Amino acid sequence: MELVGRDDQLDLLRRLLADPRSHGSALLVRGAPGIGKTALLAETAALAEGLGYRILRTSGVEAESDIPYAGLQLVLRPLTAGAPELAAPHRQALDTALGHAEGAVPDVFLVGLAVLNLLADAAAVAPVLVLADDVQWLDDATAGVLAFVARRVGTEPVVMVGAARDGYRSRLSPDELTSVTLAPLTDGQAAELLADHAPDLRPTAHRRLLAEAAGNPLALTELSRTLGASPDPHISQLPLTERLERAFTDRLETLPDITRALLRIAALNDGPSLPEIYTATRQLTGATASAAELDPAVRARLVHVVGTELRFGHPLMRSAIQQTMPGGVRRAAHAALSAVLDQEPDRQIRHRAAAADSPAEAVAAALEDAAHRAARRGGIAAAVTALEQAAALSEDIGHRAERLLRAADFAVELGRPETVTRLLDQALTGPLSRRQHATVVWLRGSFDEGLHGHASGAVSLTALAEEMAAEDRALALRILWSAAQLCFWSEPGAEARRGVLQAVERMELDELDPWRLAISAYAAPVDRGVFVLDRARHVALEEGDDGRAYRMLSTASLLVGGYDLARVFSAAGGAPLRVQGRLGLLARTVGADAWSALVVGDLGAAIAATEESRRLARETSQTMMYALMTATAAKLAAMRGEVDSALRLAEEAEEVGLPAGARPVLATATTARGLAALGAGRFEEAFGHFRRLHDPADPAFQVALRLTTVGDLVDAATHCGRLESVLPVVTELEEVAKVTPAPVLHADLRLARALLASDEDADALFTAALGADLSAWPLIRARTHLAHGEWLRRRRRSVESRDHLRAARDMFDALGAIPWGERARRELRAAGETSRRRAPDARDQLTAHELQIVRLAADGLTNREIGQRLYLSHRTVSSHLHRIFPKLGVVSRAELRTVVSTLS
Repeated sequence: MELVGRDDQLDLLRRLLADPRSHGSALLVRGAPGIGKTALLAETAALAEGLGYRILRTSGVEAESDIPYAGLQLVLRPLTAGAPELAAPHRQALDTALGHAEGAVPDVFLVGLAVLNLLADAAAVAPVLVLADDVQWLDDATAGVLAFVARRVGTEPVVMVGAARDGYRSRLSPDELTSVTLAPLTDGQAAELLADHAPDLRPTAHRRLLAEAAGNPLALTELSRTLGASPDPHISQLPLTERLERAFTDRLETLPDITRALLRIAALNDGPSLPEIYTATRQLTGATASAAELDPAVRARLVHVVGTELRFGHPLMRSAIQQTMPGGVRRAAHAALSAVLDQEPDRQIRHRAAAADSPAEAVAAALEDAAHRAARRGGIAAAVTALEQAAALSEDIGHRAERLLRAADFAVELGRPETVTRLLDQALTGPLSRRQHATVVWLRGSFDEGLHGHASGAVSLTALAEEMAAEDRALALRILWSAAQLCFWSEPGAEARRGVLQAVERMELDELDPWRLAISAYAAPVDRGVFVLDRARHVALEEGDDGRAYRMLSTASLLVGGYDLARVFSAAGGAPLRVQGRLGLLARTVGADAWSALVVGDLGAAIAATEESRRLARETSQTMMYALMTATAAKLAAMRGEVDSALRLAEEAEEVGLPAGARPVLATATTARGLAALGAGRFEEAFGHFRRLHDPADPAFQVALRLTTVGDLVDAATHCGRLESVLPVVTELEEVAKVTPAPVLHADLRLARALLASDEDADALFTAALGADLSAWPLIRARTHLAHGEWLRRRRRSVESRDHLRAARDMFDALGAIPWGERARRELRAAGETSRRRAPDARDQLTAHELQIVRLAADGLTNREIGQRLYLSHRTVSSHLHRIFPKLGVVSRAELRTVVSTLS
């Protein structure tokens, strides 16, 4: 079909193809059926060929939408020669996903990295265009990979253009690409197209067709075939899509019986193979079926043949044929297809299931096996569909419920709450065992950290876990872990926290078990601080741990104040998670490192880790984790003196966290607001923010995270004359400190004691605070020096103050805490000493993403290793470093190491 009147879209595509790096690298065209999306893709291919592009194509097919990586197979066919050059884990993941090898379940992100590297290597020879038609019907695994790639090809000569129908869910969102909607043709364009395709149309039919087609190109070309000869007044009353389908089925009725049978088999087949279609048709009809019998459909322009494959002229033709098939004929056609697919058991069982008209346990069991095979290839969406079909065909009600619950568990992994709810509702229509009922309750709270469930969720989950402990301890632990996480994300109260703690202790797990340590830390970060820190330091995980245990240990250590230990566990856990492509867990592991690095004062590492965790959380649809890392980014911006960014990010985080009552999000955002005000010298405002963090009635109160803010509270109170107001908080935290060993709390309290003391006692208390071992806590040391210097200068001991203020200035400069460094300079000037300006460093000159790459390059990683770690192509890493070196004034990695060493 010729593209008419799409100059704006073609101009956009020309600019995109001419310079993808400047105009974006991915475009999604949306429109109604028949509006010309496929034609626009054809025009895009023609433009790209003229510019020397290598073109890769795929297309979604509704019948194949549950076959994992079906669409990706088509994209990668021309690139198979490059696969042996991939790193071994990526090659294995790709081979497993495509069914060429057996192996562990490949994460879609690991497959995505393999595809990204294949595309980047191909693009190094010639620019690459990836065309994807009918994106709405691509299988989820392929769509996930394309979304992953679209987010990362901005620096590569790779262009991705997709086309999708309006009104369909798509994994490709505006975050990955530019979305363009194709509007209907204008009256003049429609008349021009109709004149070209139906020049002999009678004037009355011409006018009627223009009105009914409403600018839809497919309607103009297809309806002209029927309305031109014999206008049917009933057709005009139907919606446009149905009119088009009626036009196709009217042409179908004019074909010989055997040709109609061929098209019915083709419409139901989940593959385009002509030999399959011919053989299945012979199985169905007992008659000869070959190219001669197909030819009438080709002449009618319903289908066309490409090599040994059959393609429908338009997806509506396939759906029209399917919808007009009587139920018995449809089942017989599926049975015929099943009979010819002995070599492809997964496809065969899908057709056997579709041919069944009553429960069949053998078919249900085979579908269940197919579901697990799909899951092993990373086809989680296919597993959900197969298990739901298996449940529908189950003869045993217990098997039916179990299959629905497994499907719901997979749907949680996909991040589809509506699917989970539907599957659980189906399960509840029959009798459930105690374990199955417990699974239903647990799965219902699996989204948004369980915050949208009942307020007493932690209590009910704990009771459920205890009920299940004897029957299924693994399930009981998972349920109790959910209850413990609610103790972090919300505030269920002291009694609920004690209940979680007692439940995990009654399970009699080993004291070094990561589950026990993590649940204890989440439920009782103060009361179990000594227990968790002492045991965590002695945990020796078995070699080959998949990273989940390290993730649990990193957040457990963070919550009880062991930020140095949390960073060790984060680093250890991140490595296997990166190798496996488990980016959802990686987001949380890196997030623990980001939060810990920020508290410690390693702002360079915090910038890089926060950016990565935030990006991964968004990419893996973890809404609350994304909000928490956005709040962490706000806190980091405040520490850097970027007040506008801090307030903007804090507001973004609060928009998500406040409706859900996500206390860590609100606590971190409030801390960011307080730090922004403190750094700007707005001490009264800062005091108000920090005071909220210690008010149990405030939604920003979080029992563990508040322990890092007492120094900020007392600092603000000192400068706005509110010391009396903070005495109750400090007194309370002194009692807390008798229970927990949290180093930051103890260091902050030493500083608070000095600030609150009388003049006779303060000097000795400042000296004691600085005499403590603060080697692992440079930020607290710098703030203690600043507070002591300020205290001395205000008592006219200017000469004594200078040493402390100089130390504070230099330490803050090195850490990158710019407002506090400037505050030390102002105090030095007031003490009679001029101070040099702070020299900008890499943290000021680079983006967070660039800083992350720089730190890895300085550690000695190659471009390929950096790409594997950050899920980028090695060529993208090279492009980043090519831009970074001039920014920093370096010409080698050795010089880069020198630059980065100043940030530690």
